Amino acid sequence: MAASPFDLANESGYRAWRDARLAAYPRSVDELVVPLADPWHLSADELAAIEARCARANMAIYSVPHLPAADKSLARELGRQLGLARLEGNYLADEDGLSSITPAADADGSVRGEYIPYTHKPINWHTDGYYNALDRRILGMTLHCAQDAERGGENALLDHEIAYIQLRDVDPDYVAALMQPDAMTIPARMDEVSLSQGERSQTPNQDQSIGRAEQSGPVFAVDPDAGFLTMRYTARTRSIAWKAGAITQAAVRTLADILANSEYILTARLAPGMGLVCNNVLHTRSAFSDSPEHRRLLYRGRYYDRLSFPTHAA
Repeated sequence: MAASPFDLANESGYRAWRDARLAAYPRSVDELVVPLADPWHLSADELAAIEARCARANMAIYSVPHLPAADKSLARELGRQLGLARLEGNYLADEDGLSSITPAADADGSVRGEYIPYTHKPINWHTDGYYNALDRRILGMTLHCAQDAERGGENALLDHEIAYIQLRDVDPDYVAALMQPDAMTIPARMDEVSLSQGERSQTPNQDQSIGRAEQSGPVFAVDPDAGFLTMRYTARTRSIAWKAGAITQAAVRTLADILANSEYILTARLAPGMGLVCNNVLHTRSAFSDSPEHRRLLYRGRYYDRLSFPTHAA
């Protein structure tokens, strides 16, 4: 087996891989866009076009403006043809496993409004599922636009392999620090328990349960079987604990600086009928405002699979 470019001891292999990745990386989001005639039955040429863009950037953007944008089956079936089968149905997802990302109404009584994706607020740099256990890594992600906002709601995008390159070019020790198994820890999430008044009086300190256990893990990791690079990251400063130590802390600061200033960042504003398919790249969302005619709604799918491409059309 060839030595991995992610092996810090393999400098020559890394340099060759690095130079090829940077030379091929798109400099405009328009280079990611693939128009599709029938997303339920991708042609060989369409599959090849999506594959080529993902080879360059770990992501592609499809466009089907001629079809009803609100059809959720479009996003599910498109993902299936790209090898995305194992859908994570998190507890805020819809019954079909996709999540309808739209601001929660104050009157709907749901807990969605307690989470930033379901508000009009901006979301900082992250990869999806950064709080998951390592055996439930989110490897693939889709984001289908059913309706855009009146204003705002852009997504900044950056291939995590490019972030790795930029950090390693500053100092390989920073990469090593963020590959430690306890580099980043997400504290447990406590959920409210529904108790009657009598139960509450008998158990006054037991009105919360662990909704998600504390989870530690690396930021960068290499799949031991297939050899691809994964990233687990959030730029948030609350509900996160970074490993102590000067090198790790410097690595965190440097990575944040890269994400604020990288020349490789691409910015997209998805219109109805457009969608992102990716190997869980780094992304953000800007703040936005809605109107009665433009209430932002995106369908998000999180998968335990990476994108994969058949050798012939489905």
